[in-house]
Amino acid sequence: MPISSIEDKKRLVRRLAGSGRGFAEQYGFQVTNNPSSLFQLLYLSLLLSRRGDFRRAVESAQALRDSGWDSAARLARSLHESRVRVLRDAGQRGDVDALANMLGDLARTVVDEYRGDLRRLRGKAHYDPRVERKLLAELPGVDGQVVELFLREAQVLWREVAPVADRRALAAARRLGLGRSAGELAGLAGSGESERFAWLVGALARVDLEKRYAEVMS
Repeated sequence: MPISSIEDKKRLVRRLAGSGRGFAEQYGFQVTNNPSSLFQLLYLSLLLSRRGDFRRAVESAQALRDSGWDSAARLARSLHESRVRVLRDAGQRGDVDALANMLGDLARTVVDEYRGDLRRLRGKAHYDPRVERKLLAELPGVDGQVVELFLREAQVLWREVAPVADRRALAAARRLGLGRSAGELAGLAGSGESERFAWLVGALARVDLEKRYAEVMS
């Protein structure tokens, strides 16, 4: 049954936000303001946006990183055949060849346009969230959903884009009775608490993906 009282909602928000460090860090991807970390968040987001088990997406992103392709420059230098092999070994199915091409194109574009550093994209946008979203969506393989997933994690660093809650986080928020929008969730997290908010929406996304509603409500 959804929570109704404000105090109970805030109590649950504190518990969720305090149970980990959002989504990406829970699965071993650091959310830090450096080129490698930001690029890993981007290809994790791209993989998560694809249909299928989210665990396969996470394992694929981990496999790319663990193969030494932890930056745009390193992934851009990788061989197509090597990317295909790593993705298949990580459990990717369907048109893996196209996915490997897309990841290579993404890496090369980030290198060519931003010297491998997405902080340069932010600078080019002059910290305007609308322009940041537009520039991100111009990258190969990056659509609106990928942008939301990336900014859900990066908002703790790129604070001008906050509050961002993707569809998974909002689905969990609605089901738990915490609200129906990023603004409502931000109100519960507390004004000026962008870090807590980022961890909250990441935790909510995990609740939905892992189907842990009964555990959270107990």
